[in-house]
Amino acid sequence: MTGLFGLLAETWAYLLANSDRFLELFREHLLLVFVSEALAVAVAIPLGILATRNDRAKGVVETVGNVAQTIPTLAIIALMFPLLGLGFLPALVGLFVYALLPVLTNTIVGLEDVDDGTVEAARGMGMSEWTVLRKIRLPLALPVIFAGIRTSTVLNVGTAYLAFFIGGGGLGVWVIGGIQLFNTPQLLAGAVSGALLAVSLDGLLALAERRLGDEASAGRAAAS
Repeated sequence: MTGLFGLLAETWAYLLANSDRFLELFREHLLLVFVSEALAVAVAIPLGILATRNDRAKGVVETVGNVAQTIPTLAIIALMFPLLGLGFLPALVGLFVYALLPVLTNTIVGLEDVDDGTVEAARGMGMSEWTVLRKIRLPLALPVIFAGIRTSTVLNVGTAYLAFFIGGGGLGVWVIGGIQLFNTPQLLAGAVSGALLAVSLDGLLALAERRLGDEASAGRAAAS
C-alpha cells in the first residue's frame, strides 16, 4: 500500500509539474472525442433513417458499418496515414469511422422498435410520413439512439489514445510515451485522467439517457 500511495504521489507531482502540457494534451483528447462523435452522429442518424425506409439501403448500410467495426482500431488509425498523412485530421477521421456503428445500429433498432399501432394512429390523423418520422418515430426512438451515442462516446475516449501513433496528439502521448520511457508517473497521469474522463462522460450521458427514457415513456402513454 505504501508503494501504491508513493506512486500516486509521484503521479500527482508529475501532473502538477507539467500542468500546461497536460492541459494541451487533454484539450486535444477532448477535441478528438467530441468532434469525431459529432460527425458520427451527423452521418449515422440520417443513414439509420434511410436504412429503415429502404431494405436494400439497410443491407448496404449495415454491411459497411459491420465491416468498419470488425477492422481493428489500430488498423483503422494506421490506414489513415497513407491517405491523409500524419496529424490531427487523420486521427479524427479514424475515430469517426470507428464511432459510426454503435450510433447507426441503435438508430435502426430504435426506429424499428416504435410501436406500429402508434405509427398507424398518427397516419390515421392525416400526418405525412415526414411528420410521423419527426413527431413520432424519432422522439420515441431517441432513448435507444442516445444509448448508442453514449456507448460510442465512451469507447472513443479509449480509442483516442491510439491517435499518438499517427501524430494526432491527445493523452496517448503520455501513456504510450510513458511505456516507452519506463516513466510510470507519466503513464499513470495520462491513463488515470482518461479513465476519469470516460467515467464522467458515461455518468453524465447515463443521466441524460434516463431522462430521455422517462420522456419517451410519457410520450408512449400519451399516444396510447
